[in-house]
Amino acid sequence: MALNNLRDEIDKLDTQLVELLAKRQVITTAVGKYKQEVGKPIYDPQRESELIAKRRELASSLNVQPDLIEDLLRRIMRESYQSQHDAYRRVLPESSKVVIVGGKGALGARFFDMFTRSNYVVEILDKHDWPQAQTILKDAKLVLITVPIKLTEQVIVQLPELPNDCVLADLTSLKQSPLKSMLDKHSGPVVGLHPMFGPDVPNFVKQVFVVCEGRFPEQYDWLLQQIKIWGAVLQVDDAAEHDSSMELIQAMRHFTTFVYGRFLSNEKPDLDQLLRLSSPIYRLELAMTGRLFAQDPNLYADIIFGAKNALELATRFRQELDDAITLLQQNDKESFKQSFELVAQWFGGKSNEFLADSRTLLKSAQDSRILK
Repeated sequence: MALNNLRDEIDKLDTQLVELLAKRQVITTAVGKYKQEVGKPIYDPQRESELIAKRRELASSLNVQPDLIEDLLRRIMRESYQSQHDAYRRVLPESSKVVIVGGKGALGARFFDMFTRSNYVVEILDKHDWPQAQTILKDAKLVLITVPIKLTEQVIVQLPELPNDCVLADLTSLKQSPLKSMLDKHSGPVVGLHPMFGPDVPNFVKQVFVVCEGRFPEQYDWLLQQIKIWGAVLQVDDAAEHDSSMELIQAMRHFTTFVYGRFLSNEKPDLDQLLRLSSPIYRLELAMTGRLFAQDPNLYADIIFGAKNALELATRFRQELDDAITLLQQNDKESFKQSFELVAQWFGGKSNEFLADSRTLLKSAQDSRILK
């Protein structure tokens, strides 16, 4: 009886929590509408940071774990951002036209949706529309190239003459060659963009856009402001340095994941058995491997084979693997530990940062459907 009474009290409090969250959602929706009217970005990092700091302090004073409150707030705020993902303020005047080249693809369709939510006149120029390209592109304020990497430069070259004030931009994961092609093709404003995410994100809040400057930045500043209003984070980078970084961030990472996936498929383990015995971190690693093979192979082939130094990097990686196998063959634990320490020294203080970050991720995974 005593336990039942206590559980009844918990049920009442849980009900109150749900009711409070419903009230909070009404307010955050109103906040989203206000931001739309005045043009404030959906994501305000300073406001979020201050809010969490104050609530952590309050939690400590009430003998509640601050980490628990932060986890709850971040999850609640993530939902709040989604509730505000309805409409956004348009930076340019009314009737401004945006043309998405390749707008029927997954990423192109995502940007078609975002510009539509921002009340632009949005048109698509797809492969079957080229006879009408000049008409479609007339009076465009932005032409956004969202075709596969291998077709990007070919499409840019085929574009008809654009209005002088039209911004020409692309979304490819390689920037040097497409940026040069755009600069050669169009005498007006040009900018290279690389969204560091796929089309399956719920919104653009906290998503990273790499910006490689081209020509007349004052004329494409409106586009960057629009992306900020969507909640994204802009990182400006040199095109050559960007491409070099992407060889490690994307090409090699996808390549090694591809190899590990091939290895697993050839070994043919029971995936359910692996999942049943895995802790959250191993389930996450397996999920990230499986995620790759749930997507379009053309995309990853273009990224890996399009990287200028992919073969050289993969060859050096194979050498590292061969050297590590030699340690196994020789049962040389001491050399393994020495090598381990050298890598740890290279990571430096970042190792402990990554350890703390991964712990936070694993806590979230532990409470999510990934363990069910």
